[in-house]
Amino acid sequence: MAKLSKKRRFIHPKRTVFGRIRAYFFAGILVTAPIGISLWITWGIIKFFDAQVVKLIPPQYNPETYLPITLPGLGLVLTIIVLTLVGWLAAGLMGRWLVRISGQIMASMPVVRNIYSAVKQIMETILAQKSNAFRHVVLFEYPRKGIWSMGFVTGATSGEVQNVIDTDMINVFVPTTPNPTSGFLLFVPKKDVHYLNMSSEEGFKMLVSTGIVTPPDRRSDIQQKQPIIFTENAANDSVMNQSTKD
Repeated sequence: MAKLSKKRRFIHPKRTVFGRIRAYFFAGILVTAPIGISLWITWGIIKFFDAQVVKLIPPQYNPETYLPITLPGLGLVLTIIVLTLVGWLAAGLMGRWLVRISGQIMASMPVVRNIYSAVKQIMETILAQKSNAFRHVVLFEYPRKGIWSMGFVTGATSGEVQNVIDTDMINVFVPTTPNPTSGFLLFVPKKDVHYLNMSSEEGFKMLVSTGIVTPPDRRSDIQQKQPIIFTENAANDSVMNQSTKD
């Protein structure tokens, strides 16, 4: 009987033809979906720039006028060249003067100045070389104690928000899933935030995939077995165990 039970452990039901086809189908989706979606998004960006930029080029300077075919990506290449030239000009003395004059003109317009100042501040914060925005992934309890959320540190809280609170705060952006372009700005006490070792790219992948794509824990095996965050229930259990031993 022991030999028979041992043999039965290794017996697996045979897959039907339909089951195999379904498995191959999902395997094909798993392989082609990331490639297809990436190519589709890239092609959409190229078409957008081509549609918006190429039509601004005078016909005599448009290379497509003299070619029997269109040049995909021409608008994107021209946009990169123009932005690079603008940045090079803005770095000079005359360029800085023009930027200052244009900024003063935009700031004098009643409605436009609010939009201009907000967009300028956001772009300067995101594109600044020394900015640490979105470089740290953190874990903290939100929206209530016992439920944990993952967010990205955008900087230290300053100004009136920090001055009215008696503890050090940090700004944490919590994106929505699976669309990370929207989310919530939270001011969280620094002592209640736990920094994770994963990169910001890995954190965004985890959010966009709704937790399906989980980055590996790169800590040592010993560190992985030792929790850093202790919940209230775990603390109560440890106290009860200690009192039982006593």
